[in-house]
Amino acid sequence: MSDLPDAVLFACTQNSVRSPMGEALLKHLLGHRIYVDSVGVRSGAIDPFVIEVMDELGIDVSKHRAKSFDDLEDTSFDLIISLSPEAQHKAVDLTRTMACDVEFWNTFDPTLIEGSRETRLQAYRDVRDQLKKRIEERFTLDLKPPH
Repeated sequence: MSDLPDAVLFACTQNSVRSPMGEALLKHLLGHRIYVDSVGVRSGAIDPFVIEVMDELGIDVSKHRAKSFDDLEDTSFDLIISLSPEAQHKAVDLTRTMACDVEFWNTFDPTLIEGSRETRLQAYRDVRDQLKKRIEERFTLDLKPPH
């Protein structure tokens, strides 16, 4: 059980797409065992497409309030998972003075996709599904078995 961190922080550029997805997925799977939070290098409003694709899994992120690294009241994390290069640099800077592991999961920014609503939603679903897969591979303890 010692392989499971006590506190995990997901970080991306604006805390409006990728890190809220990571936070919500890990909370959904292991929130009973791990404290999970998310931040951005800057804070932006939650993306409506994130709310929609997470709702497809029965996970409500509509009340998510974006925050930046500067807004963190507590930095007692065992693991920071950065999802963008900008967040990786910030996480490395932050952890120079604290004992914390940093993992870089370079994750595509679905806001860059143009096209129809369905094309854009599919890009968000792809990111969500990739994050879910990485989380399930990384945090194997106590996950609900797949059926």
